[in-house]
Amino acid sequence: MNSRNTLKVNAAGHLEIGGCDTLELAKEFGTPLYVYDEDYIRAMMRVFKNTINKDYDGHGKVLYASKAFSCLAMYRIAKQEGIGCDAVSGGELYTALKAGFNAADIYVHGNNKTYEELVQAVKAGVGGIVIDSYREADILDKIAAEYKVKQKVLIRVNPGVEAHTHAFVQTARTDSKFGFSFRDNTALEYTKHVLSLKNLELKGYHCHIGSQIFEKQSFSLAAQNMIEFMVAVKKEAGFEAEILNMGGGFGIYYTDEDPKFTESDYAEYLLTLIKTVKEKSKELNFRLPYLLIEPGRSIVGEAGITLYTVGSIKDIPGIRKYVAIDGGMFENPRYALYQSKYTVVKAADVNAANVQKVSIAGKCCESGDLIGVDLPLPEVESGDILAVLSTGAYHYSMASNYNRNFIPQAILVKDGKAETIIKKQTFEDLVRNDVIPDSLK
Repeated sequence: MNSRNTLKVNAAGHLEIGGCDTLELAKEFGTPLYVYDEDYIRAMMRVFKNTINKDYDGHGKVLYASKAFSCLAMYRIAKQEGIGCDAVSGGELYTALKAGFNAADIYVHGNNKTYEELVQAVKAGVGGIVIDSYREADILDKIAAEYKVKQKVLIRVNPGVEAHTHAFVQTARTDSKFGFSFRDNTALEYTKHVLSLKNLELKGYHCHIGSQIFEKQSFSLAAQNMIEFMVAVKKEAGFEAEILNMGGGFGIYYTDEDPKFTESDYAEYLLTLIKTVKEKSKELNFRLPYLLIEPGRSIVGEAGITLYTVGSIKDIPGIRKYVAIDGGMFENPRYALYQSKYTVVKAADVNAANVQKVSIAGKCCESGDLIGVDLPLPEVESGDILAVLSTGAYHYSMASNYNRNFIPQAILVKDGKAETIIKKQTFEDLVRNDVIPDSLK
């Protein structure tokens, strides 16, 4: 059912994840419910880590992309698996540190970090900060001076390659809020500026070419461009980069429009990137850089599912059939934002034939509150449990309390046992930070 058989159909025909019957999970914990398979998460972390250790002689590190799914338990798993992480906010950095993460294994990202976030990162002693503007470099230089440290930094650049899903394009100039283009020398000029700052230690470069990528050639081309750029910088500015961070972007399975990758497929994708870095560095007589990668969705995306209970069903003859669930855009905004596609199954009868196409509607007071349209489903009725697959990435992390709905509970399953990793919210949680001012008393 997915790339590692984390999802199975048990003898009763029910959907099972991590050895747990999803109907029993829904009964015990309620719905909506985020469910994560611990073994899947750990296995994917090991795929990337082991490939770097074996095929790049351990001269690199995997950094889990926190924005995919951030919580104390997730960071604890990453720490136990011996990988690092990237953090794109003070909140992600705080959570990682609170989970016991070694600050030296954390890289801080963001195109507009606040002064407070930069101070937080410097004080924590993070392994590196990816800088993305002249203003940020200057502010960080002053902060580093104040705390009497030489702050290690990477510069985010645009390698002239944009990729998404099954397509990629090489461009001369990238229109993006992130990074500096090296096609028009802005990256080179920014490098010279950073090198002039006394309290920053430039270690190398970072790039990220897109998300949900299945085309190997895009990673290879980006790596070639990055090595060529670093060689040019060495020639023009006398700076030889030590670190190359190639970001993330490996795709996952959502629907049958996507390939179903195995662990070996992901290892092969990373190996393609590694071979390119090795070959290009050798060709141009450049010191082999320390390689960083930032997988997020590919680690946790297929590890997660979301369980819902069907409520009302509204059939508008000749137009559309709506199946309403107890979740919606407040806990999965991705369809509303991107028209993201999903596979949905009836948890009690996974092998039932699909006999209809429906639109799955949420409970928010918004006409656009949908999980998907024209989705194939068997016959369903109120009270049935639906499972939306591949919801481990960018669901909890993008959830909100819109309409004062609860952000769902999250559980971790393994060997037939389930543990809570994010508690169920209460009404008191919703008003915890509300204040009635004196003028209204």
